[in-house]
Amino acid sequence: MSFRLTRLQRQLCNSLQRGVAICTRPFERVAEEVGSEEEKVIRETRKLREEGVIRRFGALINYRALGLVGTLVAAHVDEERLGEVAAAVSRLEEVSHNYERRHYYNLWFTLQGKSEAEIEATLARLGGRLGVKFFSLQVVRVFKLDVRFDPEGEQSLSEGSAAVPSEAVVELSERDKAVLSRLQGGLEIESRPFAALCGGKLGEGEVIETVDGLIERGVIRRIGAVVDHRKLGFSANVLFCCAVSDERVAEAGRRLARFGAVSHCYQRRVFEGWPYNLFAMLHGRSMGEVQRVISRFVEAAEVESFELLPTVGEFKKQPVRYRLEEMWGKGA
Repeated sequence: MSFRLTRLQRQLCNSLQRGVAICTRPFERVAEEVGSEEEKVIRETRKLREEGVIRRFGALINYRALGLVGTLVAAHVDEERLGEVAAAVSRLEEVSHNYERRHYYNLWFTLQGKSEAEIEATLARLGGRLGVKFFSLQVVRVFKLDVRFDPEGEQSLSEGSAAVPSEAVVELSERDKAVLSRLQGGLEIESRPFAALCGGKLGEGEVIETVDGLIERGVIRRIGAVVDHRKLGFSANVLFCCAVSDERVAEAGRRLARFGAVSHCYQRRVFEGWPYNLFAMLHGRSMGEVQRVISRFVEAAEVESFELLPTVGEFKKQPVRYRLEEMWGKGA
């Protein structure tokens, strides 16, 4: 179900998804950008959150910078057991996204861990307990990760955009750890949101300086809003998987990532019976929109074998809550 938004609300969705300025009064800056007043911007942003158009407002953390790895997991689950198995998967703290898709492999979820070995051990334990075979499709190369949706346009992003998060592991100071820990709960939609993170020896200026540094070093991708794309009218959401030769996959991945309808684009490992190594999530206001993009790509990249896996249901969608004290020791 899509919502009828005012012009200001559409502007705010775009501005807040791009990320706010890291300063004492970020909503004042947003107000300047959209030609409004800070008080009205805060009021309308709160309304968008209350209506569920904005799912959360806060830091988008790059888990790779924390030294973690992630994977996409596929499984075939009998229809009568799908709810039970999906619930067990969703209870794992390391799972952020969990979906039903229209395919023989009907359960797909993302899983994070400290290493590939830890992920494989988690899947082995889960599979043994549930009697389900899980297949891990580890990332080989990232071509794009930029989840934003334009309520004023037909596509999720402008064509040509292809943001890729840093894969460098970052050494964090005690102040970094303390601020990052507090950021995980999100930020309040108020005039001075960073002030709420103060405590101990940390003042507002130190918090802002630390957040700015974490963004600069790639630990935080941005401070902004995550929206419910369905409420913005993006009802067609499809996982596209295709088989491309190792010699051509880099070129094909970069080409696919440039489409505005694509939010995620990866090269992944394959498994027996699954030859598809190039993955992308596409979003549109209709299946026709998505299929036109796929047709353009398939023709241009001369792809002969591919699968479309439309999203049927969402079991879980929330960021992983990192136990930072356990990962790094207690912060100051």
